[in-house]
Amino acid sequence: MTRIKFQQNLDDLKERLLIMAGMAEQAIQRSIEAYSSRDLSICELVFRSEPAINRLEREIDQLALDLLAMEQPMAIDLRFILSVIRINADLERVGDQAVNIAIRVREMGAFANTDLPVDIPKLASLASAMVRKALQAFIEADAELAQSVLLLDDQVDEMNDAAFYALSSLIKEKPELTPQSLNALIIARNLERVGDHATNIAEDVIFWVRGFDVRHNPRAD
Repeated sequence: MTRIKFQQNLDDLKERLLIMAGMAEQAIQRSIEAYSSRDLSICELVFRSEPAINRLEREIDQLALDLLAMEQPMAIDLRFILSVIRINADLERVGDQAVNIAIRVREMGAFANTDLPVDIPKLASLASAMVRKALQAFIEADAELAQSVLLLDDQVDEMNDAAFYALSSLIKEKPELTPQSLNALIIARNLERVGDHATNIAEDVIFWVRGFDVRHNPRAD
C-alpha cells in the first residue's frame, strides 16, 4: 500500500469517526429535548438511533484494525489509529448515555410534570460542550485545546453533586416526588458520564499529538 493510499485510509477513518460523533451528539441533544418537553416521541428517535451508532462503531473498529494489520504503522500514525479506536468506544458510550436518559424520560412520563430543583438542560449543555471541544481538538490535532477540556470536568462533577444534594433533600421533604427525583438524579449521573467520556476523548487527543499518556495524570502539561 502506498503512502498516499495509507493517508487516504487515515482520512477516511477520521471522517467516519466525525460522522459517529455527530450521531452521538444528536442523540444526547434529542434526549435532553425529550426531557425538557416531556415529548416521548423524541425518546423513540433516540432509541432508533442506537443500532446505527453501534453498527458504525463496529465498522470504524474494523477499518482501524485492518490498517494496523496491513500497514503496521509507527509513531504518530500508530498513536492516531489507537486513539481513534478508543474515541470510537467513548462516542458509542455517549450514545448509550442518551438511550439511558431517554429511558428515564419515558418513565417520568408516567407522572405529572413537576418542577425539580435541578437544571438538567444546563448540565447537558456543559457536558455536550465538553464533547464538542474535545472533538474540535481532535479535528485540529490541538493538544492544548484538549487539555482545556480536562478542566471543565470539575464543573460537571460539581453540578452533578449539587443535583444529588438538592434532589435528596426534596425526597426527604416530599416523598411523593421520589420517582421523579430519582429519575432526574440518574439523568444527572448520565450527563456526568458524558463529561467523563469527553475527558477520555481529550486525553486520547493529547496521547495522539504529544505521545504521552495523561489518563492518570490529566493535568500534566
